[in-house]
Amino acid sequence: MVSEQAAQVLVASNRGPVSYTLRDDGALEARRGGGGLVSGLSAIGPDTDAVWVCAALGDGDREAVRRTGGRLDPEDTGGQRVRMLGIAPDVYAGAYNGVANSTLWFVHHLLYQTPLEPSFGAEFRARWGAYEAYNRAFAEALADEAADGASVLVQDYHLALVPGMLRALRPDLRIGHFSHTPWAPVDYFRLLPDDIARQLLRGILGADRAAFLTHRWADAFTACCTELLGGTGSTRIGVHGLGADADFLRERAHRPDVGERIVSLREEIGGTDRRTIVRVDRTELSKNIVRGLLAYRQLLTDHPEWRERVVHVAFAYPSRQDLSVYRDYTAEVRRVADAVNLDFGTDGWLPVVLHVKDDFARSLAAYRLADVALVNPIRDGMNLVAKEIPVVSENGCVLVLSREAGAYEELGDDALVVNPYDISATATALHEALTMPHDERAERTKRLAAAATALPPSRWFLDQLEALRG
Repeated sequence: MVSEQAAQVLVASNRGPVSYTLRDDGALEARRGGGGLVSGLSAIGPDTDAVWVCAALGDGDREAVRRTGGRLDPEDTGGQRVRMLGIAPDVYAGAYNGVANSTLWFVHHLLYQTPLEPSFGAEFRARWGAYEAYNRAFAEALADEAADGASVLVQDYHLALVPGMLRALRPDLRIGHFSHTPWAPVDYFRLLPDDIARQLLRGILGADRAAFLTHRWADAFTACCTELLGGTGSTRIGVHGLGADADFLRERAHRPDVGERIVSLREEIGGTDRRTIVRVDRTELSKNIVRGLLAYRQLLTDHPEWRERVVHVAFAYPSRQDLSVYRDYTAEVRRVADAVNLDFGTDGWLPVVLHVKDDFARSLAAYRLADVALVNPIRDGMNLVAKEIPVVSENGCVLVLSREAGAYEELGDDALVVNPYDISATATALHEALTMPHDERAERTKRLAAAATALPPSRWFLDQLEALRG
């Protein structure tokens, strides 16, 4: 049954624009988030009837759903209409951790150690049932909230089955699906059981339009459809490379709290004369932080002239710590950073400044101080850090960029491009970056910033909406 307040524009994503914490006194505390989708929805304008459908992620969110029926108080959401789904915790865990993050993420980022994994047996099939139920809950909510002929933009690998399910419920809707991750090449995608691989593809092909961050990922999806299904049918394929929000970044980077973090970072670095190699990542397996640290170690070994003259500012913010493989990876990042400091450090020089507690203001401070940005993922849908640092860097910044990052498609011409598995070549690129003449560095940074901001979040969202309606 369609809601009495049916919307003309709908967005569906696992995480919504607000999260709740249940305080000791029983009150709910709302915290609004940011990001591209929040900016994009605000760009639609107040006169457009829009609703955001998302999942309750924790106990606070579930309590908010219980108290509100899932239609959140606009005072908590900045005026945005939000429908939050109280999916059963065991179903959510099976879908989110059991399939989306432990299977689909690993497939699309080529992360499996194939002699041992994956192994798809009865336990996986049970988790797949949870993934289907989770997607079905979204499809039913969207069908309930959407006005006749509404436009629905479904986000990411968590919700790959939603377009097909929603198409069956509401054939009148215009449905788009956007993949924020890479898409696996055919041979790797076929690690999945054949029936599930086809189900995923058919789910996305339930959309009128399937969109990706780069042509490479779009072509990989098309190849999978051709191999397993014989083609993409009537679904149109599009590409929208998400850019950085330059106005927001430059304004936010000059607030007082960032200035305070710059002072603290300079103290840790040890003065203004030392050069800085900056990385800002989550401790996500695909980000390749450990090989980045090993490349820095190689730099200090091969070019001892950089000892005491450069500091690697490495921010590795914990991610998915409820999964043991991620906890182990975070521990390995710490171990390697400590080993570099132990082997090379002196009384007046700490080679690696490592922070693992998330702090956006401190990240922006590091952006401003960066002489070199190291972005070397094994594989990445886009990687906004590669786009953000050149926008904020004060003195020009050389970007050392993995050819496996989606951002390579737009930034590769003005970056020093590396094979993310090649530690020696990455060390050589870091040396080249540190020795690059100032004028060349400044010109590269200018061109990188222009390319990085070509399609800011608001335009990125509107382009998708217009293409879906076209």
